[in-house]
Amino acid sequence: MTTTRATAHTALPVPASLAEAAQSARGRGEPLVVMTTLERCPYCDVVRNHHLLPMLRDQAVVAVQIDVRDTRRNLRGFDGTLTSPADQASAWKARFTPTVLFFDDRGHEIAERLVGVAVPDFYGSYLDARLESARSRLRK
Repeated sequence: MTTTRATAHTALPVPASLAEAAQSARGRGEPLVVMTTLERCPYCDVVRNHHLLPMLRDQAVVAVQIDVRDTRRNLRGFDGTLTSPADQASAWKARFTPTVLFFDDRGHEIAERLVGVAVPDFYGSYLDARLESARSRLRK
C-alpha cells in the first residue's frame, strides 16, 4: 500500500491510492477503514489515538485517513481517477469529522458509517459493531 508518512496530526497513514489500500485490506480479509479528519479536530484525535491507531498497531484493522480540507495532495480513487482528499470526502458526503467509513475492495461502503463522537464512552462498541458488520459482508 502506498502511503505518505504520518505527521503529528496524522498518525494514521494517508493513502496515495484508495484502490491500493483496499486491495491491501482485502488481502488480509479486512475492510478498508477510512477516517475523514481535520487538523486540530479534538474528536478526530480521540478516534484516531484511542481507537484506530491502537487497532492498527495490533494489526486488527487496515485504516487510513484523509483530510477533508486537503486540496493539494493527489489521491487516486477506487476507480483509478485522480482527485484530492477534499474532493473525495465531498463525493462521499462526509461533511463532519471524524467520519469513519468501511469499504470493500471495489469501493462500496459495506457498513454503516460512524459520524462524529456522540457518546465517547460507547464509541469503541460502535466501532467494533461496524467492523463486525463489514467483515461479515466481506465473507458473503
